[in-house]
Amino acid sequence: MKRFGLLLIACFAFAVFVSAQGIVQSLERNAPGQGRVSIHQDARIAALIGSDISSGTVIKSSGYRVQVYVGNNTSSAKNEARAVGSRIKEYFPELPVYTSFNSPRWLCRVGDFRSIEEADATMRQLRNTGVFKEVSIVKEQINIPL
Repeated sequence: MKRFGLLLIACFAFAVFVSAQGIVQSLERNAPGQGRVSIHQDARIAALIGSDISSGTVIKSSGYRVQVYVGNNTSSAKNEARAVGSRIKEYFPELPVYTSFNSPRWLCRVGDFRSIEEADATMRQLRNTGVFKEVSIVKEQINIPL
């Protein structure tokens, strides 16, 4: 039964790969009366067709985050920044939390927002919980997942 399942999965993966590779060939085919399309591309692009490139790959870009905590450079500030990050995860599990040390202080920031409007909406949600009161929007390099 296991062999049959593995064979079925392998056949499905092969079919997906072949159909993805066939996109370029179907565009380049010569149909009478319709003209011809020529695609000139690097072989590395052809190798990526049908592959999953979204496995944790991110692009760095300029954007906004919501700053929830600012402390000093003590170990208690480090613990507090991490505790605030944990509390945020309880209320908003989908938000990415970034706890970092930017000399001379510990910071806890959340989100990867491309626009200030998105950051403002999240900032208002954080304030409305009643737990996070001193929040602000900061401009920062953000991670955009592929």
